[in-house]
Amino acid sequence: MSGHSKFANIKHKKEKNDAAKGKIFTVIGREIAVAVKEGGPDPSNNSKLRDVIAKAKANNVPNDTINNGIKKAAGGLDSVNYEQNVYEGYGPSGVAIIVETLTDNKNRTAANVRAAFSKGNGNVGTPGCVSFMFDRKGQILIDKEECNMDADELMMFALDAGAEDFADNEDSYEVLTDPDQFSAVREAFEQKGIAMLEADVKMIPQNWVSLKSEEDRKKMQRILDLLDEDDDVQAVFHSWDEE
Repeated sequence: MSGHSKFANIKHKKEKNDAAKGKIFTVIGREIAVAVKEGGPDPSNNSKLRDVIAKAKANNVPNDTINNGIKKAAGGLDSVNYEQNVYEGYGPSGVAIIVETLTDNKNRTAANVRAAFSKGNGNVGTPGCVSFMFDRKGQILIDKEECNMDADELMMFALDAGAEDFADNEDSYEVLTDPDQFSAVREAFEQKGIAMLEADVKMIPQNWVSLKSEEDRKKMQRILDLLDEDDDVQAVFHSWDEE
């Protein structure tokens, strides 16, 4: 089956860096707040909240932090209403970039995102200007060292659970699903006792862009670093081939 190892490996390293800096706690805290607001505080009746909790556990977020986030969001009194916004644009040499945000101040977030793009010689475009170059997919990554199933067995299990695609990468297995099937496939893995490195719905580029000049690479990294430092930014997807 087709592979997406470039995306998987890059994103895995990026997520680990986020976790090391503690930003993942902020990201997941906001996702919990939105999930509770949309579907209630009971995970058994809220598949989106179940997915966020699974993501939190995969990133070593303490149970107390998860439970406190749910209680705070359910209480409503001290909870913040976050608005979801997506920005699209281009980095150096036409690299496509999608920025997903959750914010309590849309004007602040928009200004910060535009500043990040401009400082890296990029620009924010109109909605839809690059999203057509990506596919929205549920993605599950499994560490080979933590999995006691062989590749063929795992692939058949994933496909039977409703997955669309399976890739055997260098250090991990990657499972892709339709976004609507993501929760069901993730829960099948969880019930089977298969440890997941990551499980989330992501935007996967259809084609990759190589940056030939060191200057362009530095400018692109500048954009990513600035976006990564912004607490309002939940996720960044791009078509830069970093290898």
